[in-house]
Amino acid sequence: MAQITKRGKKWRVTVSTSKYGDNARITKSFDNKEDAKKWALENELAKNIGIDLSKRNQTFSNYFENWVKTVKKNDVRETTYQNYLHVIPIVKNLFRDTKISTLDDLLVQSKIDEYAENHSRKTTTEVLLKIRTALSYAYGHGLLATDFGKLVKTRGKVSEKKNIALSITEMKILRQYLIRAHKNEFEIMVLLALETGARRGELLGLRPEYIEDNAILIRESISPTSKDTELKTKKSRRKITINHDVMELLKTVPCKENGYIFDPDGFQQSAKLSQLLNRLGLSKTTFHGLRDTHASFLFSSDKISIDYISQRLGHSNIQTTMNYYLTLMPEKKHQQDADALDFLNSLSE
Repeated sequence: MAQITKRGKKWRVTVSTSKYGDNARITKSFDNKEDAKKWALENELAKNIGIDLSKRNQTFSNYFENWVKTVKKNDVRETTYQNYLHVIPIVKNLFRDTKISTLDDLLVQSKIDEYAENHSRKTTTEVLLKIRTALSYAYGHGLLATDFGKLVKTRGKVSEKKNIALSITEMKILRQYLIRAHKNEFEIMVLLALETGARRGELLGLRPEYIEDNAILIRESISPTSKDTELKTKKSRRKITINHDVMELLKTVPCKENGYIFDPDGFQQSAKLSQLLNRLGLSKTTFHGLRDTHASFLFSSDKISIDYISQRLGHSNIQTTMNYYLTLMPEKKHQQDADALDFLNSLSE
């Protein structure tokens, strides 16, 4: 049976890992006796149905690493697997020698809060989601008494949005410059991003055979972290129509030895774009911001349906499109404000 003893202001529980009472033990301390009794009972019940409690004595950091390299490796795409590998040293640094048997939502929450002090909410959330998945897997295999991962929340600071959509006026200035006075193939790539809303990796994955008379076919995506060229989702595989002038410029870019049209160029597209925008006196955004600009421009038209925009962007569903791109262009918002006021004023007539 489990032993519960009071040590100072804490209640310490000791449970034998075997129902035959061997020398191996797992221990945990609690602030009150009721929680101590509950944990003791949960572990005794788990032991009686054949769960090996000794596995709860391993450190969570080692468990997480083994889980990533044995389970997730065969579960996810290569690019996603690389993201999991990136989280391993983060988990090791946060949890160090913390054993699985001592984990609960409060302890994990404190570790996530610690990480959030120096990282954005988005980055913290990505780490937490992977930790939650590992905790759920551990619970499913009897290493945790409860699946408490969903109780842990992200409280990181919200970083300033970098993928800002250009205004309609700025989009026109940039587009006209790129068509009439472009200086290199990178600027043609910028024009194509502005014209299609395609992701950077999708543009880098273009081959001559993916070019039609008035459209490009999205079939591959090039990543800086993986050799996997598979597209993000099934809906990412699509055909995007483009303007004749843009198509003629695209055809002037020579195919590279590796079979692709554009050179990855060290994946420095956002930095080079920043220099271009600064030279033209336009607002700063990232290369992905060109995708946001394209989407926002389409949204500014009452004639283009959200279904079409979602398909053009390669989203898995319309809800994704609505969640990310329902921010109107500045000029469109001003017009909407005016229309709303006119409509409200009509109530007084």
